[in-house]
Amino acid sequence: MIQVIAGKKGSGKTKRLIDLTNTTAREAAHDVIFLDDDNRYMFDVDHKVRFINAEDYHIHTPDMFIGFVCGILSSNFDVGTVFVDAFLKLSHTGLEDCEPVVNVLKELSSKHQVDFVLSLSADPEELPECMKTCLI
Repeated sequence: MIQVIAGKKGSGKTKRLIDLTNTTAREAAHDVIFLDDDNRYMFDVDHKVRFINAEDYHIHTPDMFIGFVCGILSSNFDVGTVFVDAFLKLSHTGLEDCEPVVNVLKELSSKHQVDFVLSLSADPEELPECMKTCLI
């Protein structure tokens, strides 16, 4: 399952994502991953969550982002939820060209029983159809 938290900058998306991450970590029987573009929120997420600063791994294209996510999933079969803050920035896509990346995440979610929760800075009304159905 893919879920999307969208809103303009300063609308509280990251706080909502962190709260959801911590709730999931407390209740989950599986591993929880939090991907971000820096270490700013490292101490805000529960200690059970694997916090990853994706900028440390030199991701520069959408394909590299997908490869990075696949590497996480292939190295740990217990991952149940992956939270991604600043999805458009980390995946190096814009709203107009993010559909292929979202479709691959949907495929990975289905195939490996992993949920993805993505936050992105965008007006929910402007999201492509592939993401509008996933809004929470």
